[in-house]
Amino acid sequence: MATSSQPVRVRFAPSPTGHLHLGGARTALYDYLLARQTGGQFILRIEDSDRRRFVPGAEEEIYASLRWLGIDWDEGPDVGGDYGPYRQSERKEIYQQYADQLIESGHAFTCFCTPERLDLVRSEQQRRKEPPHYDGTCRNLSADEVKPRVAAGERHVIRFKMPQEGTTTVTDLLRGEITVENRTLDDYILVRSDGLALYHLAAAVDDHLMKITHVIRGSEWLPSLPLHSLIHRTFGWQEPVWVHLSVFLKPSGKGKMSKRESAELIQDGHSIFVKDLEKLGYLPEAVVNWTALMGWSYDDHTEVFTLPDLVEKFSLEKLNPSPAAINFTKLDHFNGLHIRALPLDELVQRMKPFFIEKGYQPDDATLAKIAPIVQERLQGMDDAPELAGFFFKPDVQPDAAELVIKDLTSAESAELAKKILAILESLPDLKPETAEPPMRELVEQSGLKAGQVFGLMRIAITAQRVSPPLFESMEIIGKDKVLARMRRAVGLLEAM
Repeated sequence: MATSSQPVRVRFAPSPTGHLHLGGARTALYDYLLARQTGGQFILRIEDSDRRRFVPGAEEEIYASLRWLGIDWDEGPDVGGDYGPYRQSERKEIYQQYADQLIESGHAFTCFCTPERLDLVRSEQQRRKEPPHYDGTCRNLSADEVKPRVAAGERHVIRFKMPQEGTTTVTDLLRGEITVENRTLDDYILVRSDGLALYHLAAAVDDHLMKITHVIRGSEWLPSLPLHSLIHRTFGWQEPVWVHLSVFLKPSGKGKMSKRESAELIQDGHSIFVKDLEKLGYLPEAVVNWTALMGWSYDDHTEVFTLPDLVEKFSLEKLNPSPAAINFTKLDHFNGLHIRALPLDELVQRMKPFFIEKGYQPDDATLAKIAPIVQERLQGMDDAPELAGFFFKPDVQPDAAELVIKDLTSAESAELAKKILAILESLPDLKPETAEPPMRELVEQSGLKAGQVFGLMRIAITAQRVSPPLFESMEIIGKDKVLARMRRAVGLLEAM
């Protein structure tokens, strides 16, 4: 279902003030889907006008995180385009030009109030139990009063002259008409004393000049929507379609999710930051699938989507403004599904960095043998070295106590280990069809359970209670190593 018959121009405009989080990733994803679906353009614009909050390296991390998710853009700081520059910090003169126009038309004014005076005004308003707001001291200064003070270098800001009577009505695609009393709106600052424009003016100017048709952003911008709409109307510009997305709630469903919870989440193997999700073993396909469904649904039963599926099926009309709880159990579920959908050669390449990070030296040939027997068992890529690291160890170090089988003594376990070793030594190879039948015969003859015999073998050969299928694993490890590990196990049990 196409949302628009016309190609859209949408923008994702993050601030380089930290890691890209799920809220930003979702906005970028929806922008991307709408642009690709309609044959339009997706623009990446960096909102870096607040230099005090700028974090070195954050812009590059935004690029890397989006590309990891499979999201690319048609215009942006790193790829260029016809409507640049695409960083706000490089557009200062453009914003000043439009701020001057607002002053000349009587829709903005120069304010010389000091921070100290404004603090006193706010304190007095709070004492009277009024909402804090600018009191209009400089609102009606004449040009003759303003110019000499500006020329003398007196610090000042530029504020929007909000209408003080009547109402402003703006339409949000998800919420319908939103009407506010103008007297409740503040004379917001548009340009700071350092000459840099705030988001309110910069975003409006950029959206107009870059021909943005739809503004998709978080619902935290709803309180600013009347101002942004009025700036467009004051200039006589066509407003974009406003789309304010649902709020993310904490996994408990209680309270809004914030960056402050990230440290607590990471201890549980979760994160709201895209770069962390990659390190934690999540596939980008799973993160995209999961993120898309936090605020949008196709129908009441389809859950698994690839990026091409989403491009085909996404629609703004099916966005839901209700808050969406972040459900990491669901992410784990999607991750497992998408891991199992990977072609084996792709799984090999996805697993490899996680083995390397744990200090292993995996070769592609061995990984290709491992992939089919671990694919069904992985919940995350980070599980791979935990489950299958023993394949790349020259030797393993089983705990001697764990080699003692339940209901058997250490001496009885040692005798069982020797029988296992003797059978394995007698075999021409350790293919499953060669090794499994005589081992099952041993189970029958010994009167033990398969779990006891195979459990001892698993601990001896992998040093793990949980591993991929035992006989397939033995073939991959190779007969010499398997025999050496069984001999070590016999020695450990006999020494007890």
